[in-house]
Amino acid sequence: MTIITSAPAATHNHPVALVRGLLSSCVCGAGLAAFAVGAILENVPLIIGSLVGPVVYGVLNVIAGAPTKARLAAVVPVTALARIESLEATGAELSADVPINFELTVAPDEGPAFRLRMRDSVNLVDVQKYRPGDIVIVAFPPDRPWKAKLVTKATPEWRDRVSDAAFDSAPAATLMREPPEGTAYKVTLVVGVLLGVALILTAYRADLMDKINDSDSTTTTSTTTSSTTSTSSSTVVSSGSGTVVLGSGQSFLDKGELRKAVESLTKGDNRGEALTVSVQDSMLSVVFPPSGAQLPVFDPDSLPYDRVPALVKEARATLGVRSPKSWQLTAESLTGSLSLRIGVTGADGDTASLVADGKGKVVQRNPAAG
Repeated sequence: MTIITSAPAATHNHPVALVRGLLSSCVCGAGLAAFAVGAILENVPLIIGSLVGPVVYGVLNVIAGAPTKARLAAVVPVTALARIESLEATGAELSADVPINFELTVAPDEGPAFRLRMRDSVNLVDVQKYRPGDIVIVAFPPDRPWKAKLVTKATPEWRDRVSDAAFDSAPAATLMREPPEGTAYKVTLVVGVLLGVALILTAYRADLMDKINDSDSTTTTSTTTSSTTSTSSSTVVSSGSGTVVLGSGQSFLDKGELRKAVESLTKGDNRGEALTVSVQDSMLSVVFPPSGAQLPVFDPDSLPYDRVPALVKEARATLGVRSPKSWQLTAESLTGSLSLRIGVTGADGDTASLVADGKGKVVQRNPAAG
């Protein structure tokens, strides 16, 4: 059994990973754009398709990735002793488990010792049992040491080894960590979202233009479509919806970016209420209620903007999604009160979500299966 003890290059630059990332982000972008266009054109089948399409794709993605997940799950993990070099709790949690970042020196029975950074959750009662210099037991896939987990229910033999163990720290040069995504993969995700939006807008361009022309020819309906493009972002606004796409290197998790974008779509022209607000890392979509319709709406100013980055970080870190790659926040008030759902998708297609109330307090967690 070969244990990898040197960090591999960015694995997500592999052609298969790039294609999957492009398809996934394209489906997400097309779904958001289709929902917005469907609301503008009052095209019910398009709205339904925008909701069903990503779900069907997600199911197919899970099915396609099942053999790979089964193969990875079948790998026999390596059990080894490890020395705690440092540890750090990463934020307060509402549950009894506290996520902790560990830096360890791992001493496998086969192969040289190496440094390792890993993350695991420890019960609040047991946190004080872990201190720098202590010897613990870890288990990890031999080809992915960064997936290591603490072994809390060890056999008597391993407990005896812990009590007798003593070894020095491995050099810092041997540090193992999860390989980065790679620049090409990040660029592919952005291109995929923009491509999905462009495909929908191109397919329904004629219908959208007819809608605009019809609205301009009446005195009872005033629909204004404007498009503003700069080096930093692209904005499209109509009476039915609004969309903002940020430029490369920008994110709606940046301080003040989300609030500024939402206000640019909702201020003026009596657009003070919204049906839904959907956000990805660099794309925002707001759907406005049709004039005179009695629908459950909310004031976008009431969104807990300051809590959004923390909620996304929590969803990515605590729901068991392996290598989280994309996230989406949806705010709506269909049940009568404002709620925020943050969904996270991993590189292997696993998904999870959490739900927060209108103040940004987490009220429900739906961790990844398995």
